[in-house]
Amino acid sequence: MAEIIQRDGTWAFDGTTVRITPGLHRSVPLFRQTYGEIAVPLEAVAGVVYEPERKRGRLRLRLREGADPLLQATGGRLPDAADPYRLMVDIDRSGVAEYVAEEIRHGLLLDQIPKDPTKAYLLPGPPVPVSVRSSDGTVSFDGAQVRIDWADTSERVKRATGPRIVAVGDLVQVEWLPNSGYEDGFMRFVTRETVFSKLPPEKDPYALDLWGSTRRDLLTALVATAVTARLPHPSARGEEDGGFRDSPQRAASVPPPADHHDVLLRRLRELGELHREGVLTDEEFTMTKAAVLRGFR
Repeated sequence: MAEIIQRDGTWAFDGTTVRITPGLHRSVPLFRQTYGEIAVPLEAVAGVVYEPERKRGRLRLRLREGADPLLQATGGRLPDAADPYRLMVDIDRSGVAEYVAEEIRHGLLLDQIPKDPTKAYLLPGPPVPVSVRSSDGTVSFDGAQVRIDWADTSERVKRATGPRIVAVGDLVQVEWLPNSGYEDGFMRFVTRETVFSKLPPEKDPYALDLWGSTRRDLLTALVATAVTARLPHPSARGEEDGGFRDSPQRAASVPPPADHHDVLLRRLRELGELHREGVLTDEEFTMTKAAVLRGFR
């Protein structure tokens, strides 16, 4: 067993798995603490490196492309401090860090692990159900459906459309960009019908506009990862696209209550008012109205 314990977290390698446990110190980002322990199978690893610096060093684990739904969902846009595959190492533990890295490299060589992209996810992503409250609303995922409930501070156009419920079978992908504190981020659920939508995140009823606490909004990556892990793997999307629309995985959205006809009319009137007031352009009105109608089928 090769192991290094630091304030930032613990890495332990037993010859088959790199077990990464986040530290409990207040300096460890909320995202890493919430994501929890990650067990990385050796076949998912492409390489490892220790980068010494004057005061502290870094252990970095590089995964094979397509192996991890977290990396697929976030596209390398996680802030360094929130990256679970990075460990800050005190300078007096450099020797231990080098030893752990060497043991992992030795395991890769011994097992002849390839470095080419994988054909399936080798890590499971976060468990479901998972729910995160962001600056724009609360997003929940139960393994079959995504639900967005808008906040009181959301744009009127979003609140007028009501809660969004999208089945996994209707999704093409999840787009995610973190809130940097200087620029807003977003999480957009792309369906086959909205794949060419050009609505900005603040008006898109299938997107969360991330503009509040960067610490809290970063947790939306949990939902993005959980959903991504249950979508077709990137290597298979092209092959499955033709039959995906009628897949048995596709589930119907939860219908509104019995008075849904009145609710539908009220929401359409609200959208009409927003359009007349100039809040929505003609294109935005058309796209948002279509989203509302789809939700009431």
